[in-house]
Amino acid sequence: MATCLCLLPLLGGCNEMVLFNPKGPIGESEKYIILIAFVLMLIIVIPVIVMSIVFPLKYRESNTKAPYEPNWSYSRKLEIIMWVIPFIIVFILSAILWRETHRLDPYKPLESNAKPLNVEVVSLDWKWLFIYPEHNIAVVNQFVFPEKVPLSFKITSDTVMTSFFIPQLGSQIYAMAGMTTRLHLMADEQGEYTGQNQQFSGAGFPDMSFNAKATSQASFDSWVQQVRQSPTRLDSARFAELRKPGVSQSVIYYSSIEPGLFEHIVNQYNPMTRGSNVMGGAAHSGHGN
Repeated sequence: MATCLCLLPLLGGCNEMVLFNPKGPIGESEKYIILIAFVLMLIIVIPVIVMSIVFPLKYRESNTKAPYEPNWSYSRKLEIIMWVIPFIIVFILSAILWRETHRLDPYKPLESNAKPLNVEVVSLDWKWLFIYPEHNIAVVNQFVFPEKVPLSFKITSDTVMTSFFIPQLGSQIYAMAGMTTRLHLMADEQGEYTGQNQQFSGAGFPDMSFNAKATSQASFDSWVQQVRQSPTRLDSARFAELRKPGVSQSVIYYSSIEPGLFEHIVNQYNPMTRGSNVMGGAAHSGHGN
């Protein structure tokens, strides 16, 4: 108890435990796994802590009332407890993780009656580019989407390896140059959630975050029309400027995008497809500093 009280001041910064406040089915399932694993581990941890306190007190030299058995060396009951209980816990954890790992495969589309929203995500130095191919728009450092609609992400990087993560929706996944990773998420309710890069990627890493906003379908449609009012089109020249290293705190709207932009970003690092790029320009150096 005294230890817990001493730790309370150190836990003051943990008042926003977003992993335990999920807003989507994937995040909810991952919260369940964390809690199950935590409880199972406590079955071992709590007795060990108790014994580490009780045994030294009981068998201290000054306690002459405690039994003294210098020739004791073996107990079948203790051996069974020491081996069987951890084995059962490891078996249960393994079964849960095996089942949930396959069920929560990030490449597996979510079951829903709603049509998925396809989003192409590009990690840059040190900002996030979101391309909505079905709406022909793009946005920097803001991700808006309708609630209760499956989100189908295609994710890549135009710099070093980074990690795409919206904690309250669940599952982080890496973004790598020349590769496309997939992720499927969904928000059960409207709200604003923090998205971030979990992989150190250079000087601007601490500021590489974005606002993920779940809205109603009507508000999302209105937002799309707002983005389409932007006078800026994302073509090869503007993308060349956007990919230059730098932290951008502001949100940038692009009313339209050049066809094949995402494929160009992926293929420019692949020697087998580099010559077939739709867009021109030299490959990025891939630095993170």
